[in-house]
Amino acid sequence: MYRRKPQGWLKHIDFILLDLAVLQLSFFLACFSRFGLRVTEELPRYVNIFSLYSLVVVLFHIVNNTFSDVLRRGYYKELERTVRHVFSVELVIIFYLFSTKESAQYSRISLYLLAIYYTVLSYGTRMAWKQIVRKRGYLLTRAALYVVDTKDQAADTIQRLRCSTRGEYEIQGICILGDNCIGQTFEGVPVTSCLDTLVSFLCDKWVDEVYVSVPASFLMPNETIDLLTEMGIVVHVELDKPGSKSWQIRQVQKIGNQVVQTLSMTNVGIRQAIAKRVMDILGGIVGCLMTLLLTIILGPLIYIQSPGPIFFSQIRVGKNGKKFRMYKFRSMYPDAEARKQELMKENRIHGGLMFKLDADPRIIGCKILPDGTVKKGIGNFIRDYSLDEFPQFFNVLRGELSLVGTRPPTVDEWEKYNLHHRVRLSIKPGITGMWQVSGRSSITDFEEVVELDKKYIREWSVGLDLQILLKTVLVVLRKDGSM
Repeated sequence: MYRRKPQGWLKHIDFILLDLAVLQLSFFLACFSRFGLRVTEELPRYVNIFSLYSLVVVLFHIVNNTFSDVLRRGYYKELERTVRHVFSVELVIIFYLFSTKESAQYSRISLYLLAIYYTVLSYGTRMAWKQIVRKRGYLLTRAALYVVDTKDQAADTIQRLRCSTRGEYEIQGICILGDNCIGQTFEGVPVTSCLDTLVSFLCDKWVDEVYVSVPASFLMPNETIDLLTEMGIVVHVELDKPGSKSWQIRQVQKIGNQVVQTLSMTNVGIRQAIAKRVMDILGGIVGCLMTLLLTIILGPLIYIQSPGPIFFSQIRVGKNGKKFRMYKFRSMYPDAEARKQELMKENRIHGGLMFKLDADPRIIGCKILPDGTVKKGIGNFIRDYSLDEFPQFFNVLRGELSLVGTRPPTVDEWEKYNLHHRVRLSIKPGITGMWQVSGRSSITDFEEVVELDKKYIREWSVGLDLQILLKTVLVVLRKDGSM
């Protein structure tokens, strides 16, 4: 009979015991740091508070199941969980001392030091123990796992499970669907049942969990899965099939009463979205103040060279196809839009999905001399240093643009988009973006622009936005050209 794995917090009792040992060491180090050689005299007085600490730590581990996904957590996530755990324990202890008026009996410095030592040592031992578990496959309470699969992909499934679960499971056997393979082995794991004998076999040979991985073309009876769950066995039904797009983010969610698998290119949490919006608002306020100053300086220069409005507005397409009016300092002559079609044949971006010229005669003061050289004017200066972009900070404040994003197309460009091009506007467009800082003057293939935008969408983070903003400043100072 297969060994049944302890459930809940018991399956990570090794981590809990290790954490209690760390707490004891942290307690001694804190007292020694505070009292020095007098520590043996002071320790008896701290026995009660240490006992309370130990009790609270154990209760937190049991109630919160702290180590439920410990082997899957990375360095940053483990640090976050450790700090949260220690902070929660400290709050409970402080509340107890305040409520019982016993705080005067203990050194506050020693309690603060205990929290610091406990955080550092707990994080270090967790990471070290995880490495031991992963490298040696050693785990005090590995789950007994039974795999249900087809003959064609059983070996691959077992390899994937062994690589990804890091020794958390012990694969006890396989049920092969559609073929009678009882007695055969896949990757050293024996086939012990088929679909007809699966339930009766597991009635005699208890396991902790069953992993069902079958292709979409093969129908796995729901009645069988229902019977397994009624037996108290945890059943995992694989949703992410081999060969699926690796860049897709998959989540299991509920819409109404229905459980669905949600697929998307990116997943931005509420805290990340708030952080990005706060950064946009702060940047927008600073940018609008700078725009006011630039208006005083550039306004007269633009009007003298080309009488007309100081600002230029244009309808652009934003997130999910929503149109908005975008503002710029006018760097072109008033008839620029009317002349765009006659210059389209000189467009450097193939297919007309964006518009960019080497020497644009519509720019204020720009002239092509008889010898072919280009004489630049005030409009080129404004565009070279991206000064025309500053009024867009007003769009940022209004929430139509972000500081960093994909570049919003014009309506005529949007109408030429193929289906896969529309991914560019699945997020809020921005003043600058990844393709602008990746050689914006040299890119002539719109597909390359789309790939860079998709890379930004998949890898987005606040840190990436800050990196792109810094690169944008460096690109502008090198006068790489207009965005």
